[in-house]
Amino acid sequence: MHFCVGYLVRILPSTMGGKLSRLWKTPDQKESEDKLILPRQLDAEDEIANYASINDSAASCVGIARQSCVNCPTCRGTGRIPGEQEKQLVALIPYGDQRLKPRRTKLYVCLAVTICLLTTSLSIFFLFPRSIAVLPAGLNGSSIGFDANTTSMYLNMTNVLNITNNNFYVVTVVQLDMEVLHQSLVVGKTTVKTLLNMNPLQSGQIYYMVASTISDDNTYNICTWTKVKVHNILLHIQGTLTCTYLCHSEQLAFEDYQYVDCRGNATLPHPLYHRLP
Repeated sequence: MHFCVGYLVRILPSTMGGKLSRLWKTPDQKESEDKLILPRQLDAEDEIANYASINDSAASCVGIARQSCVNCPTCRGTGRIPGEQEKQLVALIPYGDQRLKPRRTKLYVCLAVTICLLTTSLSIFFLFPRSIAVLPAGLNGSSIGFDANTTSMYLNMTNVLNITNNNFYVVTVVQLDMEVLHQSLVVGKTTVKTLLNMNPLQSGQIYYMVASTISDDNTYNICTWTKVKVHNILLHIQGTLTCTYLCHSEQLAFEDYQYVDCRGNATLPHPLYHRLP
């Protein structure tokens, strides 16, 4: 009988032999095996505890591992996933995780608002349209001719116009329209097509000439009468200056009164003066 049993154990596979050997082990051998198995279980529980949440808000799996714990089917308990599945897997993060809580939100919002307000204020300050000052500087020179047959007087005047750009961008002067009036009658007109670029916060000058014809007997007698020492006539000058800036066109009107010596053939420039409003 013992021979048969021994013979059966010898021919059975190694797995069956291991199961039968467990049944026939002595109590001392069982205690030694339990001591070897117990540390392995504790090591498994320690590894599972390391997979807790980052902010330690989730419950640990140690207590569950003592009852029944299964390795993760994705990483198979290694804590790493294959590289080819990196874009296919979705990570679940607890609601109370610190990574979901924004940091320095108020600081970033205040900084963005401050930058926007500063940029807007500077843009408005530099791009806001300011006035373009147009001031007639007076007469630069004149020449006079007389026609005794028609009692007419021909007057050619060269005037100076001062322009000041008070803006922080370039202003371009494109056209100048002038009218000369004598006793409320238009005696001369001119249009100057010019292209003058005015740099920011700078001034410039424009010289223009107007040819006028005055057909008035009284004016002709005053200018040709030798007994009269003063031969001055008053002329009213009106003009319009057209400027462009920032894709916008603007017309600036100005006017001036000038005394012109009609006796001499030439008139020197008059000194500048400021007319009271």
